[in-house]
Amino acid sequence: MPLLQIQEPKPAKSRAIGIDLGTTHSLVALHHESEIKVLLDEFNEALLPSVVRYLPEKIEVGHAAKNAFTTDPQNTFMSIKRLIGKSQSQFHTVAGKVDAVQISAEILQALLKRARQLDENIHEAVITVPAYFDDAQRQATKAAAKLAGVKVLRLLNEPTAAALAYGLDKGTQGTCLVYDLGGGTFDVSLLQLSQGVFEVLATAGDTELGGDDIDDLIVNWVLERLPTSAVNKADLRLLARKAKEDLSIYPSTVIEFQGWQGELTLTAFNQLIHPLIERTLNICQRVLKDAAIAKEAIEHVVLVGGMTRALYLRQQVEAFFGQAPLTDLDPDKVVAIGAAIQASILSGDPTFKNALLLDVIPLSLGIEMMGGMAEKILMRNTPIPAQASQSFTTYQDNQTGLSLHVLQGERELAKDCQSLAHFELSGFPAMPAGKARIEVTFRIDCDGLLNVSAIEKLSGIESTIDIKATADLNDESIHHSIEDAIENAKYDLLARKLSEKLLEAEQLHQSIEKVLIQEGHLLTKDRQALVNAKLMLSKAMQSQVLNNITQAIKQVDVLVQEFATKHLNEVLAKTLVGKAIVDVEADFS
Repeated sequence: MPLLQIQEPKPAKSRAIGIDLGTTHSLVALHHESEIKVLLDEFNEALLPSVVRYLPEKIEVGHAAKNAFTTDPQNTFMSIKRLIGKSQSQFHTVAGKVDAVQISAEILQALLKRARQLDENIHEAVITVPAYFDDAQRQATKAAAKLAGVKVLRLLNEPTAAALAYGLDKGTQGTCLVYDLGGGTFDVSLLQLSQGVFEVLATAGDTELGGDDIDDLIVNWVLERLPTSAVNKADLRLLARKAKEDLSIYPSTVIEFQGWQGELTLTAFNQLIHPLIERTLNICQRVLKDAAIAKEAIEHVVLVGGMTRALYLRQQVEAFFGQAPLTDLDPDKVVAIGAAIQASILSGDPTFKNALLLDVIPLSLGIEMMGGMAEKILMRNTPIPAQASQSFTTYQDNQTGLSLHVLQGERELAKDCQSLAHFELSGFPAMPAGKARIEVTFRIDCDGLLNVSAIEKLSGIESTIDIKATADLNDESIHHSIEDAIENAKYDLLARKLSEKLLEAEQLHQSIEKVLIQEGHLLTKDRQALVNAKLMLSKAMQSQVLNNITQAIKQVDVLVQEFATKHLNEVLAKTLVGKAIVDVEADFS
């Protein structure tokens, strides 16, 4: 009798898309029919304006929302990427309250809908973010994706995505610098490309520098010339953006606003944007210094982002690096193309099976120690994913818990670094100071998201924290973190040495105090010597002078050692009173 073979139908393999969630425009791309395609809307346009409008009965995303911005600014949102992860503010609209995460989710949902017209099984994506997005901004981006029904395979740094596009699409090899000036952020990354391996050597950027700031320069240029101060700034911003785009093609443009008319020439525009370009080149210089690579060693410079269409910017970049940048891939599309390549890699597409991406963390991560010192555990420019552990102990007797302060930054003192989070490790047994063994582990995943755990090894008590989007990080201080560390290196070293010596003096001070309390039978002379030593330490600590504290510690150490030796001899003498001392050699003769 023949057997009936029953086979479960295999589910359709889900493809993953690449999404460039931009400040001004957003795009979606997909590996389809042997090539990476940037998907188009019903009007054959690839760029989706990152604009969302809320109406009582529906939500508009893209061109329709952008066109309504001047007439309905209260319910229409542009450049929301600049707020994501930085503010918990809610905005009042006719459809109710919304926040930056919800607004971003609408943009992602519109892009997902565009992709599902090609393949309804799509639900996974690689989403790009600025390299200098902090942990809060990355977490908020993932939250927006979840709200939109998108499973995030990875958050990919925008410059790295661009390098992927050039490296695999164009066969580029060697050292590559990606200069990415978009609508809201600037990023620069230095990568080594070799046989499908993409290693990020260093990265830097400014999350408060982009095309929006150039729009503001044009707005201010117009306001300085207007006969009235009563203006509709929403209208003026759109005109400024159009003027900026015109000047990437024409030698001048005419701006007409509220009956006023003025000509903005390309020469005047170049003068306006020159300081911003200088800021970007200074950041490029910092990346070269971080990686210890000379300009001459860079084999390719890649321009990414709509602002890099400006001819003057290209000229300045070429002059700085001494070579013409690569511009043959559309600067608006190259990040989405790279994201789609990475999505294909992660989803097992055999076309890209030999590609490997090694990204890095932009700033060091660590914890605050006693004395206010910052102890770095994961160093900046460490390839991710990464994990590192370090052991610590308790400072006081009978301590059963401690508070851990997680930091980000390059300075030597905690007060000069960015505070990421606080969490508690408590409930371990009371022990003498220095007895507990506390291991702190930092783990950072492929998306740059951070987990910190602490465990007391003797008892097994453990605590852990995922750094969430509520972390209150200051982007301006992040941008200046490395420059501050370089400028203040000498001061920081002295400050750290002072903190270390103060901590050492305090521990010695507490030890003397403990002896004075516990050893009440001390002779007057010995007691007075210890009291004098304690006073010497107190005076030195109050002076806050490193040499004074160092000398006091040395002198007190001698006194304490003399006292300890004398005290030990007295104890031994009392113990041996009336006891016979056996001559071991005689016993065996």
